[in-house]
Amino acid sequence: MVFASLEFLAVFLPAFLLLYAVTPARAKNALLLVSSWFFYGWWSPLFLLLFIALTALAWAGGLLVERAGRHRTAVMAVLIAVNLGVLAWFKYANIVVETFSAALVHAGAMPIEWQRIALPIGLSFTVLQAISYFVDIHRGKFPAERRPVDFATYLAMFGHLVAGPIIRYDWIRQRLAHRAMHWAGFARGARRFMIGMAMKVLVADTLAPVVDQVFASADPSFVDAWLGCLAYTLQLFFDFAGYSAMAIGIGAMLGFRFPENFHAPYLARNVADFWRRWHISLSSWLRDYLYVPLGGSRRGNGRTVANLLITMSIGGLWHGADSWNFLYWGLAHGAALSVVHLWRGRGPRLPAPLAHAATLLFVMLGWTLFRSPDLATAGRMLGGQFGLHGMGLGPALSNALRMPVVLAYLLGMAWVVAPAVLARRRRASSAFAVAFTVAGTLAPVCGFLLAFALVASRGTVPFLYFQF
Repeated sequence: MVFASLEFLAVFLPAFLLLYAVTPARAKNALLLVSSWFFYGWWSPLFLLLFIALTALAWAGGLLVERAGRHRTAVMAVLIAVNLGVLAWFKYANIVVETFSAALVHAGAMPIEWQRIALPIGLSFTVLQAISYFVDIHRGKFPAERRPVDFATYLAMFGHLVAGPIIRYDWIRQRLAHRAMHWAGFARGARRFMIGMAMKVLVADTLAPVVDQVFASADPSFVDAWLGCLAYTLQLFFDFAGYSAMAIGIGAMLGFRFPENFHAPYLARNVADFWRRWHISLSSWLRDYLYVPLGGSRRGNGRTVANLLITMSIGGLWHGADSWNFLYWGLAHGAALSVVHLWRGRGPRLPAPLAHAATLLFVMLGWTLFRSPDLATAGRMLGGQFGLHGMGLGPALSNALRMPVVLAYLLGMAWVVAPAVLARRRRASSAFAVAFTVAGTLAPVCGFLLAFALVASRGTVPFLYFQF
């Protein structure tokens, strides 16, 4: 079950919200927990058992870390190793075995017989949240949670369970114990959810066929490659930022406050600025639980560069389970962050338009590597982007960019952008405040209804970050 599906929108969410509204405050966590487990189990009952086992381990592990005295570091290390071991098995066993098997074939030996392992959705996010919980208890930021239902609710909340944002326990532990479901918060959350739905269905899903067409091309031209890269740049943002908006909206409807996960990332002035704006819950997690413990920037330029490369390489590997391209993408961003670090205070300050353009160009070239299923595809796409396969628009992409697709994209963008524009105009102009308030309220509703109609007519398209 995913947010942009009929069973979620027409059955699960309305039924849950109705029950949640009438449930006494002391039982809301239990209802949210059971509903979240049902939400996850809809996809795979077997992997639900794995998720419950990891939840039990994390809850008991937090108590062990707190009570271990001088052995708390060793206990925390073992718990982190177990969680990483589970993640590594499900996420990386396939690619490691397939890479080794390909090497055997290249050497003239027989390949390894291997049954591919399915990756449980949300496992990467769950493991990162568990690790942050152990580390924060070790650091003394808060006591371990004594109530298993409250802790399990933290890990299992269906709003952010399968694709983030990565929520730290300290951010919501007080609201887990005491929160109120009130109309203002519910309305604000519903509006955010509807905008996120429009971002996903009207924009990201409309661009998906164009992206697939270009990246499947044997020899994309210059125009094909750059249009495909631009389409993916927009698709990935509107898909993932749309999911994050829906998750934040669900949290607000239930009385929680989840952090923002995106802040105009394509307006960044350098790569460091990009990572302060893109997937903020992950980039801040990598900073606080990996980069800083490695030494951060406190031990000289050489160590700082090494720490950036290690951190971003691991961040790249975290994203992908089927291709080494994610590792290379992470290394590229680590190298770019190193350049930014070494340039700061030494090189001349670039004019803002040039800085924005250079950063966006690097990010888009990185997305080419990120989206490509293998290095061969990435090589073909990058060759096209540098004009090695001709310049003009190819017939396949020309067919994919039919007028209905372009109009659907423009209409989707209008419904996504309109609420933000109308909200600003409402604050800026008192003379038309009522008109802008009405329009700002209706715009996300209309966008949501249109998105709902599209889901009903063409089916559910999974979120891109489900595969990570």
